[in-house]
Amino acid sequence: MANPNVFLTAEWRKLALAQYAVDAEILKKYLPANTELDDWQGKYYVSLVGFMFVNVELRGFNIPFHTNFEEVNLRFYVKFKDGNEWKRGVVFLKEIVPLPAITFVANTIYKEHYQTLPMKHAWIEHKQELEVEYLWKNKSWNKFSVAASPKAEPIAIGSEEEFITEHYWGYTKLGVNKTSEYGVEHPRWEVYPIKDYKIDVDFGVNYGPDFAFLNNANPDSVMLAEGSEIRVLKGKKF
Repeated sequence: MANPNVFLTAEWRKLALAQYAVDAEILKKYLPANTELDDWQGKYYVSLVGFMFVNVELRGFNIPFHTNFEEVNLRFYVKFKDGNEWKRGVVFLKEIVPLPAITFVANTIYKEHYQTLPMKHAWIEHKQELEVEYLWKNKSWNKFSVAASPKAEPIAIGSEEEFITEHYWGYTKLGVNKTSEYGVEHPRWEVYPIKDYKIDVDFGVNYGPDFAFLNNANPDSVMLAEGSEIRVLKGKKF
């Protein structure tokens, strides 16, 4: 029997993540009410994230032609004090997918920031290397690719990889004083040691003038996580 608190189940696989340090003042205008920016050793990161949604089920049901698809998003990190508990979460500046139905539902019902664009991906496994590539077309083709060792390793306690991958809440700005919150459940992930990467992205075209400066910036870190099965829980508003 389906858990009534679970909105969506899926797998997130081969998550390529590139972290860029951004001035806190840039992010504050996007900050949902009652949340605070969360930092890693004094840095406020945005992450460019590419991955695959696999075996998507909505409330326990497959949706034809919507079970496997790419996503690329730009997100930043926040925390919310719920009573005595600090919840660590993310805010999505934009999520790009190839399916207009996903965009329509996310934007109209949940007030998210989705965009539908042509997308493709490649996973190539060699004996000594794993190549993962995500591409999307917004005026021209954008590309985020990584080359990594083929054997995944556990994420170290207290590491930057842990900080980036273990934010288990999503927050959306609904208005000046209104925020939505939802939880994401997944086990601790493993990561593949990065050998090389290529980011050919027009941040200004994709994410607006606030982030155009990233066109000429090098990421502070790049990661590749294997991912896992995930569960997205029903949200609430406050």
